[in-house]
Amino acid sequence: MLYPFVPVLLLRSLVAGAALSLVVACAAEPLAQAALTDSRQSSAPIAGSDVEATPHLSFSEWREQFRSEALAAGISPELFDQAFAGVSPDPGVIAADRSQPEFTRPVWQYLDGALSTQRVRSGQQLLKEHRTTLERIEALYGVDRQTLVAIWGLESSFGQIQGDKSVVRSLATLAHEGRRPQFAKSQLIAALQILQSGDIRIEQMRGSWAGAMGQTQFIPTTYNTHAVDFDGDGRRDIWNSAADALASAAHYLQASGWQQGQPWGFEVSLPEAFDYALADAELRKPLAEWRRLGLRGVPQGQDERTASLLLPAGHRGPAFLVTDNFRAILRYNNSSAYALAIGLLGERFQGGGEIAAGWPRGEQPLSRSERLELQERLDRQGFNPGKPDGIIGANTRKAIRGFQQQLGWPADGHPNQELLGRLRAQP
Repeated sequence: MLYPFVPVLLLRSLVAGAALSLVVACAAEPLAQAALTDSRQSSAPIAGSDVEATPHLSFSEWREQFRSEALAAGISPELFDQAFAGVSPDPGVIAADRSQPEFTRPVWQYLDGALSTQRVRSGQQLLKEHRTTLERIEALYGVDRQTLVAIWGLESSFGQIQGDKSVVRSLATLAHEGRRPQFAKSQLIAALQILQSGDIRIEQMRGSWAGAMGQTQFIPTTYNTHAVDFDGDGRRDIWNSAADALASAAHYLQASGWQQGQPWGFEVSLPEAFDYALADAELRKPLAEWRRLGLRGVPQGQDERTASLLLPAGHRGPAFLVTDNFRAILRYNNSSAYALAIGLLGERFQGGGEIAAGWPRGEQPLSRSERLELQERLDRQGFNPGKPDGIIGANTRKAIRGFQQQLGWPADGHPNQELLGRLRAQP
């Protein structure tokens, strides 16, 4: 689900080649798109909250206009006409683009699904099955195999659920009447370039409603910059070749700053009277400094390596120090829940990945309308969370911390029902 910028890109899903892979993976649903997002995922057209202003054209009028742009970008007339033969807008894509779910699962429920026993066992089996290929990918890109297989599992259920929509039709629909037509248009040009390269046939270019493709769910522009032909058959086939899909994901992570041999992060425990305002993704401290501040569980060695403190459920839940490799995963999907799931799932494949601290499972997360209300009330109190959009991003967390500090509460930046209640009580 390469979403970005959120970073961009990453859309995902890799395909397992053998029949055994089909058997072990078929029941596990891909969870990448169900992740709790901390900021808007911009790789898919759903990322924008406002419709871009575009003149109203019928689909046929838009297609002819776009045809001129595509040909100017180097797409052959023959390929364009073949790709658009019989293409009409997909109402289901528009419905998905405009839907904004009222409720989101809390992080612990998301992790329960991501780290299911079946998913762990399937991944362990595929690690054995693809051992030779994964060793070669590790040697070339420096990304550990457990992380790659974890992405494979969450993006496409190890290649079994890649999306069945025509990528050209989906992106054409979004470019014509979606909320981010210019972004969709750039992806559609990239998709036509992929077809023109001969890597995949038109009828085989299938994906999600947002245009995410293959076993690793790349969007077309990410495919063009990072997909690789690892199995040597002359095509970058992230749909049907597990080797190409896994290596492409590794190439993307490498380009996103992955550090070979380094952990994504680790669970820590915090001292009494800790300054929870330090739990800020933008704040990085050397491990030695975190240890000096009283954090327990910080490994010895490489004390100058920097990390940020993550409290995915606020001060009542587990705490993690996360490194540059965690940030590289966020480039794939800008959701801390997703990145946490990838890190923990990779460890589960090796018998680890258990979380010691408990989750506040009795806490009811805010609905979308409640998050909007929270932002509006924070703004009225002068804490400047930014434009209300229902997304709990960096500005909103900073505003929450300000209000929490005013109340004398732990300033963890975490939104909950109690916080909203106090805001409602303000004059």
